[in-house]
Amino acid sequence: MANTVSQHQARTAHPGLKAWVDEIATLTQPDQVHWCDGSVEEQGLLVQTLIDAGTVEKLSETRRPGSLLARSDPADVARVEDRTFICAQREVDAGPNNHWRDPEEMRATLHALFEGSMRGRTMYVVPFSMGPLGSPISYIGVQLTDSAYVALSMRVMTRMGQPALDVLGADGDFVPCVHSVGAPLLDGAKDVPWPCNGENKYIVHYPETREIWSFGSGYGGNALLGKKCFALRIASVMARDEGWLAEHMLILKVTSPEGEARYIAGAFPSACGKTNLAMVVPTLPDWKVETIGDDIAWMKFGEDGQLYAVNPESGFFGVAPGTGARTNPNAVDMVSRDTVFTNCARTDDGDVWWEGMTGEPPAHAIDWRGQDWTPDSESPAAHPNARFTVQAARCPSMAPEWEDPAGVPISAIMLGGRRPNVIPLVHEATDWEHGTFMGSIMSSETTIAQAGEVGKLRFDPMAMLPFCGYHMGDYFAHWLTVAQREGARMPRIFYVNWFRRDDDGAFLWPGFGENSRVLAWIFRRITGEGEAVQTPIGLLPPVGEGGIETDGLDVSPETMAELLAVDTEGWLAQLPQFREHLERFGDKLPPELIAQLDALEERLRAG
Repeated sequence: MANTVSQHQARTAHPGLKAWVDEIATLTQPDQVHWCDGSVEEQGLLVQTLIDAGTVEKLSETRRPGSLLARSDPADVARVEDRTFICAQREVDAGPNNHWRDPEEMRATLHALFEGSMRGRTMYVVPFSMGPLGSPISYIGVQLTDSAYVALSMRVMTRMGQPALDVLGADGDFVPCVHSVGAPLLDGAKDVPWPCNGENKYIVHYPETREIWSFGSGYGGNALLGKKCFALRIASVMARDEGWLAEHMLILKVTSPEGEARYIAGAFPSACGKTNLAMVVPTLPDWKVETIGDDIAWMKFGEDGQLYAVNPESGFFGVAPGTGARTNPNAVDMVSRDTVFTNCARTDDGDVWWEGMTGEPPAHAIDWRGQDWTPDSESPAAHPNARFTVQAARCPSMAPEWEDPAGVPISAIMLGGRRPNVIPLVHEATDWEHGTFMGSIMSSETTIAQAGEVGKLRFDPMAMLPFCGYHMGDYFAHWLTVAQREGARMPRIFYVNWFRRDDDGAFLWPGFGENSRVLAWIFRRITGEGEAVQTPIGLLPPVGEGGIETDGLDVSPETMAELLAVDTEGWLAQLPQFREHLERFGDKLPPELIAQLDALEERLRAG
């Protein structure tokens, strides 16, 4: 009986947790319940279970020691935003940025789906800490899952196991997370390597009760419920209610040649080089950049009024294609061993490969679907969303204080998007309200525009549009409100754009390691040493002395002037798109943001 097993194996004195596990076991009817302790022995058990099931294969111990390769079902390869729901009590609280369903109706739907959904399988009880164990910025979650792949991945991505139960104690609060691949094994049915329910997926959040239920998918953010579901959608609601910030941001430690360090957070939508920046190797002499986190920042106020941030994760779940020695040498080193790869290609010598990994592709490989592949094949060897899952401690650029329970003080926040024109290389907000406005209009261009024209913009405010667990208008209001806290010392806000192109479509800025030059200017602005020029859109570096350091940089003075110019006509042309985007949030949009937009237009027209 599942109840007996769970009671026997639980090493916790938390009666509420044990009762909840028994309740879900009774509903889902697994063959057995395994309470995860996070031990090395348990890791070996999970790996062997996955090998026996055909879910993963071991890679060459010579080429990629301690590493595994998994291939998912082709129907289960990415987050499913159209099947992701915020079931707030009131539809208006979910906002136009989320899919909403009535919570009671959704509970009835899910109850029917989960009834017996784990038959023939093991239910793993996965206790985990988001953030350093015992930190005042951290929270505990418990995920119940019938996927050994998920249990193994959660061991990498979170502080999972008995230590999390010890922090929880006998009466601590936890976020309950229920997950099933939705593929019960009935009447002795044979299992498949990647069980899922491709036609019937639900990723559901109940913000008021802080619960997460996921059905049908075994992949990524759909199934690793500590990641986007907890760390952003639920945590954003917690942050709003408790007066802190849960953000889709990297965290960097930047150290100047003088040995002074500052911490910078950064929000970037997908395909904007976020992970590459998080692990950047500076080209600027004597500057050092280290990693605190690559994806999520939880920031709470310290007694000194500053925001202190932790990376709530303990691993990287990175996109493999495009990751190579030129774009991200630290990541290449990091995944050289002890990594779980998913939907990458397998080379004939037992290694992995993906597009962008090396200059020359292998002559032959087995692609992510398990088919023969050569460079002449019409389809890619690795899925575009192929992933690596690896412990953060393996990253060569991790800062020593990345696990400091106190967090690190954030002095600046970077915002960014992929824009071929109009937006300069970097500009600074004049104050927090202006910076909030800049974040509210963050965008990338979805169409290739003619020279001098503005294409269609895809807005992703603060890179949070798919991940905010409540109405985006209320989210903007929360950003404005936190700055009004007594004694608050808010970070400076900067907007960067590495993606400007010339008339021939070539990038004006070399990017990658050269982005350290922009970080250095931001650093000097934080410490009061950097110079800036007041413009209608904000503060820009001067071209030349006192601005972006260009010694050793293969970019002409004319190109630098173009990168740092204010394209007045371009800005004016995109204002209607800004206005239409903001008006989408209706009565909940803070009037301060429309006032900022009006003031921007007035400054641009005044020249």
